[in-house]
Amino acid sequence: MAPDPDVALVREYLDALRHQRRLAPATLANYAHALDLLLALRGDAALARLEPAHVRRCVAQLHAQGLSGRTLAKTLSAWRGLYRWLARHRDWRTNPLLGVRAPKSARTLPKALSVEQAQRLLDGAPSDVVEQIRDQAMFELMYSSGLRLAELVSLDVDDGRLDLREAQVTVTGKGGKTRTVPVGRKACDALHRWLAARPRLSGPQERALFVGARGARIARSVVNLRLKSIARRQGLDASVHPHALRHSFATHVLQSSQDLRAVQEMLGHASIATTQVYTHLDFQALAKVYDSAHPRARKK
Repeated sequence: MAPDPDVALVREYLDALRHQRRLAPATLANYAHALDLLLALRGDAALARLEPAHVRRCVAQLHAQGLSGRTLAKTLSAWRGLYRWLARHRDWRTNPLLGVRAPKSARTLPKALSVEQAQRLLDGAPSDVVEQIRDQAMFELMYSSGLRLAELVSLDVDDGRLDLREAQVTVTGKGGKTRTVPVGRKACDALHRWLAARPRLSGPQERALFVGARGARIARSVVNLRLKSIARRQGLDASVHPHALRHSFATHVLQSSQDLRAVQEMLGHASIATTQVYTHLDFQALAKVYDSAHPRARKK
């Protein structure tokens, strides 16, 4: 059987995403999965001959299989990206995605901890156990600065991106976009303590800021498990996950500062529409007015 030229085009597009846009591996895997669905659902039709009616049938099939409106919207976004790339680099004149929209689904709000829950999670008893010192630094930093999990584990100890003297950290987020965000006082304290203890756990040549039991860069799965363990120990819901700290950061800063644009910049959102989901959480009123925008950054 002759090779399918459409499969080759899709693989070439994914290579372009990998090398030119430098997408995170998980994001690239999502694109690949979405495009595999398109190749599977098109039947015998070539990508160049697909029409909007055909795409709508594909979307209907996926929706009937249980995919949510949000997942379908992401799938369609991947398909649109492919056809835009084909138009630019292969001079294709057809785009069957025009006018096709995903079915709407109920929008779920991010699950954020209350300020009291966040304080309880992070205010554990001081420990000399090196793993616990590391965990305190990781989770204080995530909550202090709204970091994604991938941004946290990618930090290195010697590249200057973490500047405790200036109380700021520079990270590279989705789409290769770099941003610099403040680091709160308690996070700085926890990081100073971890940097002093880090040689007890780190391998001699390891550059990663946060390392696991074997002395190499800590895995995302380990960070997740450590947070769940701390949550259980502190009497919180064991479903607490690292991204909840980012949601909590955004919610608490927005509730205090009312500055949506600043929160957008600190989160690294390309569109303020993404950040606006946090405005729906303002009804979770705080018990008192904050002295500053972030509860862990207040000075005594």
